[in-house]
Amino acid sequence: MNSESGPFSARIDLECLAATDALGARIAAGLRAGDTIALAGDLGAGKTTLARAILKALAVTETMPSPTFTLVQTYETPGLTVRHFDLYRIENEREIDELGLDEAVEQGAVLIEWPERAGSRLPEAPLTITLAATGARTRRADITGPSRWASILLEPNRVL
Repeated sequence: MNSESGPFSARIDLECLAATDALGARIAAGLRAGDTIALAGDLGAGKTTLARAILKALAVTETMPSPTFTLVQTYETPGLTVRHFDLYRIENEREIDELGLDEAVEQGAVLIEWPERAGSRLPEAPLTITLAATGARTRRADITGPSRWASILLEPNRVL
């Protein structure tokens, strides 16, 4: 797992869907094996939309259903296996063991919606993005994570 020293935090206002796609593309550009992207926020905050933006930027062209009912979807991208978990229906963190989360992190990268339901089974040092609706089509992304993500996500002169 990636645990570079020192956390960073940032707030990014996502003024439109294109801004969410741009954030997803930045995350995809920095994503590597062992990474965990934790997507938090209320229902309708945009977690699945951001997950799809990340996957699209990783050249996934197939249909990307929400894993709400299947709990996990697997995508083979060029150079990286990505598993998209949706833990909304998880009632006890022990259920996480049956989903193969640890193996997924060892084999590639993971996107996790509703990461708070993973409890102590959430992988170390995730990039956590907490989304909140600020208007009908606007969102705010509060981001925390390992310091290496700061240069990836906060490049100067790039407007989201």
